[in-house]
Amino acid sequence: MLRFLRLPAVAAVIGLILAASGAALAGTGQPSPWQLGLQGSASPVMDSLVSFHNFLLVVITLITAFVLALLVVIIVKFNARANPTPTRTTHNTLLEVLWTVVPVIILVVIAIPSFRLLFYQLDTPQADVTIKATGKQWYWSYMYPDHGPFEFDSLMLQDADRQKLNPVPPRLLAVDNAMYVPVNKVVRVQTIGSDVIHAFSVPSFGIKIDSIPGRLNETWFRATREGVYYGQCSELCGKDHAFMPIEVRVVSEQAFAAWVADAKRKWASDQRPATGALAAAVTAQ
Repeated sequence: MLRFLRLPAVAAVIGLILAASGAALAGTGQPSPWQLGLQGSASPVMDSLVSFHNFLLVVITLITAFVLALLVVIIVKFNARANPTPTRTTHNTLLEVLWTVVPVIILVVIAIPSFRLLFYQLDTPQADVTIKATGKQWYWSYMYPDHGPFEFDSLMLQDADRQKLNPVPPRLLAVDNAMYVPVNKVVRVQTIGSDVIHAFSVPSFGIKIDSIPGRLNETWFRATREGVYYGQCSELCGKDHAFMPIEVRVVSEQAFAAWVADAKRKWASDQRPATGALAAAVTAQ
């Protein structure tokens, strides 16, 4: 019986090892081959999500180990050979109270950090940069209302164009015009759909929100490390749903200011010429 009592401790160790291995194998801005766990975090919200995920992993492992131990004890101790005369006990008040109260306590313990995290995600702080992301069939358009404003389209790079770049970006995730944001600044993302429901999602930032026609939804993130981070539309929006990725480049404030100045020259006019990829996509429709 002592062997079974040690199972929860073993399960906790296993859960921590799995959580640590998932964090170690996760990439910083994109999925990696044979990845375990979540993508690498690059924002305070994602840090909190990873911590909550690891906490739940330990709780689930402990519960699973405990139930498995009970099943093994019942199989060994209460089979017909070991216990030929079964007990006729039908009620046990203490046991019935315990299996009602303990699950309630577990749910409360899970609910408290869950509600705290939900409030943290929805409570948008004062924004340094505001970006409006419009989901279209099947690409994204980005507007920077605080900087001009200017707007541009972002379409997935085809393999022929992707192979010309050095380094070669990941397949199905790289775009022709990426979204740029400054590092360590609060970015408010306002998103809407122009035709059907899309979803704006960047796993490393811990954001995922529906882009609904006629409704402006809002989320936020603060990227803590420079780099390139990828996401995708996470709502089944049509035949090319898998081909409308999101590429976010997190750069220094100086690099962001230089990019904004260049973007204004290219896209500040109301009549934006369609890019070659966009023209091909419109023609295909």
